[in-house]
Amino acid sequence: MSNQDQNIQPVEHSTQAMLNRRYAGFWMRFWAYITDLLVVFSINGILLSPFHFINGGQQLDVGFWTVTGILGSIVFYVYFLLMTKFFGQTLGKMLLGLRVIREDDRSLTWGDLLFREVVGRFIHRVLFFTPVLYAVVAFTNQKQGVHDLFASTRVVHTE
Repeated sequence: MSNQDQNIQPVEHSTQAMLNRRYAGFWMRFWAYITDLLVVFSINGILLSPFHFINGGQQLDVGFWTVTGILGSIVFYVYFLLMTKFFGQTLGKMLLGLRVIREDDRSLTWGDLLFREVVGRFIHRVLFFTPVLYAVVAFTNQKQGVHDLFASTRVVHTE
């Protein structure tokens, strides 16, 4: 088989894999996210509990925010960013058999994940009406959320 023929096979296989994808819908993603929130809240509970003994139990303020609020947010974003980068899925997605992939089936890059896991999730959490935008998942052909649209990613069943 020539070198040129070897280059064609992965494309055909990749096209076949794209046709056989089963996109994860709203409810599967919802339960995976709830599971991930339980994980993040548990991690935050362990890591941030020493702050209850500092300053007589009073919150430490840094301008408008609290130290525990800032650290808790960092843990939240780092959890989603690192789990998705290194495993392609968070613990919630692992339990439900879901995986994050790029639209073109290449490996997820840091840029993809910064847009998906940090910018996209930040937008979903900051404005009062943006959590409703997550319902977009139920109405798009490939079950994409707004954060998936930003990063050209999809969530699929691993099968």
